[in-house]
Amino acid sequence: MSDRPLYAPQEPIFPRRVSGKFRNLKWVIMAVTLGIYYLTPWIRWDRGPNLPDQAVLVDMASRRFYFFWIEIWPHEFYFVAGLLIMAGLGLFLFTSALGRVWCGYTCPQTVWTDLFILVERWIEGDRNARLRLYRGKWDVRKWRLRITKWITWLFIAIATGGAWVFYFTDAPTLLRDLVTFSAHPVAYMTIAALTATTFLFGGFMREQVCIYMCPWPRIQAAMMDPDTITVAYREWRGEERGKKHENKSGDCIDCMACVNVCPMGIDIRDGQQMECITCALCIDACDDIMDKIGKPRGLIDYIALSDEPAERAGQPPAPILKKILRPRTIIYTTIWAAIGIALLYALFVRSDIELTVSPVRNPTYVLQSDGAVRNIYDVRLRNKAGEDRVFHISLTSEEILRIELEGRDGQRNLVVPADTTILQRVYVTARPQDPAASTDTTALRLWVEDVDADIRASQATTFNGRDE
Repeated sequence: MSDRPLYAPQEPIFPRRVSGKFRNLKWVIMAVTLGIYYLTPWIRWDRGPNLPDQAVLVDMASRRFYFFWIEIWPHEFYFVAGLLIMAGLGLFLFTSALGRVWCGYTCPQTVWTDLFILVERWIEGDRNARLRLYRGKWDVRKWRLRITKWITWLFIAIATGGAWVFYFTDAPTLLRDLVTFSAHPVAYMTIAALTATTFLFGGFMREQVCIYMCPWPRIQAAMMDPDTITVAYREWRGEERGKKHENKSGDCIDCMACVNVCPMGIDIRDGQQMECITCALCIDACDDIMDKIGKPRGLIDYIALSDEPAERAGQPPAPILKKILRPRTIIYTTIWAAIGIALLYALFVRSDIELTVSPVRNPTYVLQSDGAVRNIYDVRLRNKAGEDRVFHISLTSEEILRIELEGRDGQRNLVVPADTTILQRVYVTARPQDPAASTDTTALRLWVEDVDADIRASQATTFNGRDE
């Protein structure tokens, strides 16, 4: 049997500081995404006196999702499902066109790991200093730097977990309750769980999360093909690699700059690898070296593997637009756009009034003492407006039928409070001489009209007669 262990211990990675256009882009994306995440729960949005004023809120108690002027009810969860499908298709689209750009720039694991590495660099120094500290003995200085770093990470992790729970209830109220220790235990448990995962994933596990816990590195191969633009090493230009003073023919001087800046600890010169998140930091590092030794930039670059034959022959690569606009990406874009347009259409055509009509089938009809036939219906009325509305209930049918509302003393108007659903029992009666009284079923339609606005809604149902 082999003496090799089943699991090898994690080799710590200490990425070196690098500057360049892709590193600057990552700083901007980090600032924007973290700003959106931490600040969004504090944005206010006036919806009226009876509705919450938090712009983005998942109101579990009232079973609502608020997003600025949009309000999603439980029965409208297809909007959320549609957005999730669009997110998945968008991930397929961008991976097919540009490789793992999501992983390299906007994935939460990448963003928070970048932030934790930034803190680590501020406290412990750049790569060489962190390496010396890691290999050194545990003296007072090492303990001081490590504890300072861990405390800073912990504050970031607490802020991360705290920001998440603010999306599920009124943020100022919850903050006051958290500080005074009067919040619900679920809030504290959620913050604790998210704090722990952020602290461990961003501070210690880092690349292990991407390699072993995330399924996307193993799925991405199905989304990519030779025309996918991704980070790669121009081996045909860089080899044979060697130091500048050595007798070699390639542009690569084997400086290891691309390896030293990689947060995943890989060598991009070894070709496409599952661990690569295409963060492009190796491009910035290599371009900096090429500038110093007087060689053209782009030894490591965003390229498509299909361009290799042309570039080896000294010909220009195919236009980027041609590689991006290919059948796979066009299909993804078409489906993505179709779902988006359908959701927008459904959002803008939906009414502030909704009703559901449920005939009471036990019994299917009631025969009254004078021979009249009565059917009973449970009508569920939903007022999605931000103020109380007066609704008028009526019906249309080819037969003459009478309609009454339970508890309304002959009135067919009722007030439905803002953002509320009520259940109203409705009686529909056919006189003994009416054809509907002796017919098996008669089609009818119940209508609800907003008295103060030109808004109507209806639902078809049936009236059950004696069937004589």
